[in-house]
Amino acid sequence: MTPQEAVTRDGFLGGRLTLWQSAQGYRAGIDAALLAASLELDAGGRAVEFGCGPGAALLSAALRYPQASFTGLERDPEAASLAARNIEDNALAARVQVIETDALSYEPKEGGADAVFFNPPFFEDASSLRAPKENKRAAWMNDTTLADWVRAGASLLAPRGSLTLIHRADALDLALAACRVAHLGSIVILPVHTHANRAAKRILVRAVKAGRAPLQLRPGFVLHDDGPGQYTELADRVLRGTSGLAMTR
Repeated sequence: MTPQEAVTRDGFLGGRLTLWQSAQGYRAGIDAALLAASLELDAGGRAVEFGCGPGAALLSAALRYPQASFTGLERDPEAASLAARNIEDNALAARVQVIETDALSYEPKEGGADAVFFNPPFFEDASSLRAPKENKRAAWMNDTTLADWVRAGASLLAPRGSLTLIHRADALDLALAACRVAHLGSIVILPVHTHANRAAKRILVRAVKAGRAPLQLRPGFVLHDDGPGQYTELADRVLRGTSGLAMTR
């Protein structure tokens, strides 16, 4: 169990969620909110998050879809313990669970999921960035490949189920190649820009199992107005959990 002094209790989604999370390790941020906002689920739907950490995206998605159920998969025991604590603290245990397991080898007992989503580690080559602190390494450094994550996610999907991921913008080619190998189609890409006049820093990619529709590139989502530190009106709503990001056709 993470020592009490090594965790903090923070507000998320403008205070709509409370999160216990590591003080020195991975800290939930904008990517988790964007990932949750990009999901589309019908009532009664079932969604699975790979590598849920303390549960920021998992619980944010659960708030968006109160008639759906969610499972978070997390191999780190301390992060899984924090996720379980956050599920209880936010009164979501009736339809949200966390399982301590390696998501890439997980074999569910029930049928396929309607949605799989994840924010995978962004780097596979340790020489590509300054080494992170040891307690952040698992969140940043991938000991597998993005293709492994996509393939494992696709294997859990029910027919016509969707897979959604957030990644670095320069990893778009890897994401598209992985989706095609995993027989995912009807791909929708949403670039995420810090400012309207700057190159995208992130991409959200949604793909459908056996989907056949042409690839669609959406207009970019912009986080900040020209003013210093000011979120756009839409970004502010998304980060507070009151608006979603349209990723379906």
